Amino acid sequence: MDYNSNRKQLVLPEYGRNVQKMVDFAMTVEDKEERNRVAKSIIAIMGNMYPHLRDVSDFRHKLWDHLAIMSDFSLDIDSPYEAPTKEKLAEKPELLPYSNQRIKYRHYGRTIELLLEKAIEIEEQKEKDALIQMIANHMKKSYATWNKDSVPDEKIFKDIVELSKGKLQIPEELKLRESREKDYSQKNKKRKPSRPDNRKFSKSK
Repeated sequence: MDYNSNRKQLVLPEYGRNVQKMVDFAMTVEDKEERNRVAKSIIAIMGNMYPHLRDVSDFRHKLWDHLAIMSDFSLDIDSPYEAPTKEKLAEKPELLPYSNQRIKYRHYGRTIELLLEKAIEIEEQKEKDALIQMIANHMKKSYATWNKDSVPDEKIFKDIVELSKGKLQIPEELKLRESREKDYSQKNKKRKPSRPDNRKFSKSK
């Protein structure tokens, strides 16, 4: 018997062996005009296999690229798009730079440190105090995410002064909102179901 394991390995298995055979046939067509017609027919068949992707902007571009890949980049046709190359396909993506900057308190994150730096730069005191309050509330919410115990405001204020290296002072009588996590847990505490009073439904004797 002829098993698939004994056949040539498919380059793009998602299109199946019949499409691969069509591509192999197209490569044997000597007349370029006829070869172009065969290629367009193959593209139409490939597109019909994935009708839900027809509205994707670069769908047809991908089909022509896949046709080139299945022909091992040797099919000489007039593609409406620039044909990919082996070298381009084998290129590795550039490594993304990764910040190794140390974060003192990871549960607050780097964004809080940047906001504190911005608050230090603000000269107008009212605007500075408003930003400090916003930062402090966000810090309290972030702290509660990692620590389910109560979060005292004094702890948040102390961390702000420490992270700003003493350059920020906490506005007097500043009070922070309760964290949403705490509010949610309090509202959703399991309550013991009240025991029904069966005496109301008992028949009078």
